[in-house]
Amino acid sequence: MQTEARVGVAAVADGGGQRSVLSGGGRHRHEQQLKQVQHQPRIGSIAHLLAGGVAGAVSKTCTAPLARLTILFQVQGMHSDVATLSKANIWREASRIVYEEGFTAFWKGNLVTIVHRLPYSSISFYAYERYKHLLQLIPGLDRHNNSVSADACVRLLGGGLAGITAASVTYPLDLVRTRLAAQTNTMYYRGISHALYAICRDEGIRGLYKGLGATLLGVGPSIAISFYVYETLRSRWQSDRPHDSAVMVSLACGSLSGIASSTATFPLDLVRRRMQLEGAAGRSRVYTTGLLGAFRHIVRTEGLRGLYRGILPEYYKVVPGVGIVFMTYEALKSCISNFTADD
Repeated sequence: MQTEARVGVAAVADGGGQRSVLSGGGRHRHEQQLKQVQHQPRIGSIAHLLAGGVAGAVSKTCTAPLARLTILFQVQGMHSDVATLSKANIWREASRIVYEEGFTAFWKGNLVTIVHRLPYSSISFYAYERYKHLLQLIPGLDRHNNSVSADACVRLLGGGLAGITAASVTYPLDLVRTRLAAQTNTMYYRGISHALYAICRDEGIRGLYKGLGATLLGVGPSIAISFYVYETLRSRWQSDRPHDSAVMVSLACGSLSGIASSTATFPLDLVRRRMQLEGAAGRSRVYTTGLLGAFRHIVRTEGLRGLYRGILPEYYKVVPGVGIVFMTYEALKSCISNFTADD
């Protein structure tokens, strides 16, 4: 979910953050940036959503091995896995997956990730525009076009609310993805539809929303941190080096914002993953005292380092993930723009 939030932030900030950058510069730089905007591909809202969804799906597929490694490390410490904590490392776990499950096992749960990504992107973009419109009606924020602080406030609140909305609506797919990716040798869930059926049968409808609280707590701070770091770095960079490629600037700033966001919110993401696996495949519950109880249990049994178990593959995933999203997104926009121009 963190990556989805970062991609949504980067895409929205890339389109909506120009005013805050332009307001602090001179007329010459303003004219240069207007010329850059005029040469960007012009496509409709539906095409934007399609390009964003496909770009996210391609990025998720390319970084799926690192995503699965992150999940497997995050859930170590639950049940019998606690005995292997001192021996765990990325290369050993990757070798185990190839040896025991085959190379294609790196993409376990990737289909549901793609299925989750498309509606998540659409809901995020649509909800962001609706929330932004509503927030601009609030007294003090209605000077959105003239005030940098009001502009930033609208984007932060709108982005946070959009992320919470998208996460809530698509959460069952996120939970199914985690359970499919966390399976190793024992295949309890045979696919998306079977996982949804088995969870409802074994745990009830509420089982599809295990860990939702930790997810919603993490989405808001994650997007807020991403917005702040991305916009601050991007504004400073464009002010100092106005002739640099806008795509490369967005790539670099988006990657750094992703690293900052992951570092700050990773413990919540780890607890979310573990709570999603509570009761999976008929196993006994580990965390029975809620979100705070889960934090206390992890710190007591694994130490503070336990809250950052799996952070290394998460870091490895951020930079190529954001880069692939931007490159695919820009390429698709150009293709769609050329196709519509030919028609």
